[in-house]
Amino acid sequence: MSETGLPTTDGRRLIAAARRRDLLFAGIGLAVLFVATAVLLALVLDLVLTGAPHIDLDFLTSYPSRRASRAGILPAWVGSALVMLVTAALAIPFGIAAGLYLEEYAPRNRVTDVIEINITNLAGVPSIIYGLLALGVFVYGFRLGETILVAGMVLALLVLPVIVVATREALRSIPREVREAAFALGADKWQTVSMYLLPAARPGILTGIIVALARAIGETAPLVTIGALTFIAFLPPPPITAQPPFVSFEWLGSPFTVLPIQMFNWISRPQAAFHELAAAAGVVLLVMTLAMNGLAIYIRYRARRLLG
Repeated sequence: MSETGLPTTDGRRLIAAARRRDLLFAGIGLAVLFVATAVLLALVLDLVLTGAPHIDLDFLTSYPSRRASRAGILPAWVGSALVMLVTAALAIPFGIAAGLYLEEYAPRNRVTDVIEINITNLAGVPSIIYGLLALGVFVYGFRLGETILVAGMVLALLVLPVIVVATREALRSIPREVREAAFALGADKWQTVSMYLLPAARPGILTGIIVALARAIGETAPLVTIGALTFIAFLPPPPITAQPPFVSFEWLGSPFTVLPIQMFNWISRPQAAFHELAAAAGVVLLVMTLAMNGLAIYIRYRARRLLG
């Protein structure tokens, strides 16, 4: 700096060089983002153009067949929906409860530190490991069989660390003053958590749930490991019956298949017609994922409006 407080010639050069580096880094980042987005859009567009002409009511309501002209995805998309129902019913409450306990109730000691490290590491474990775990414990150990219940359980274990970490991060983002204000008003620990912290953390928790379920619906390796069928020509028993108590859980013990496995089955065949059907199944899977994420995003948006 000069005596007048202005940068010297060398200082201006350093500032100019730093600005050029910033612009270069920003340009490289934008170029990488553009290329990645263009590749993704090209893949999705190719998938839609190839598969969309084959999607009709017959395709959605027909069973698989050895003839491409008669093949459909009814058992696959029903199985995907039921497996995701079990996954969400198990992973969401247990994940939120575990994250809430670790962040707000658990004592700070070595045991808690070990649990936190293991939860973080579990989020990066390959999905095939969860499939082997489920095969040894649920299928062979508890003798639950290759059923929808086991599939939902293994996918719930797969995405549970994601929901736990997202819940904890959402709770950590809430200012400490909120807790102190709740205690000052006479609220106990549970009232503070249920009435103030959870509503404030809901948008962040829902973001974690979106990421977790989007990962679960496309998983194939753990389901193949526990014995998911590649060809199935029947549906599980309906969850709603005409006789009391009008609710049935027999479908939890039924064999199943899911859309990713049906796609793998078709894409492994040499006929081009089955490859087009696999693309159509991929479009349906993409629509199911977007619909599920859209519902969660809508709930998150409504929660933010209510809090704002």
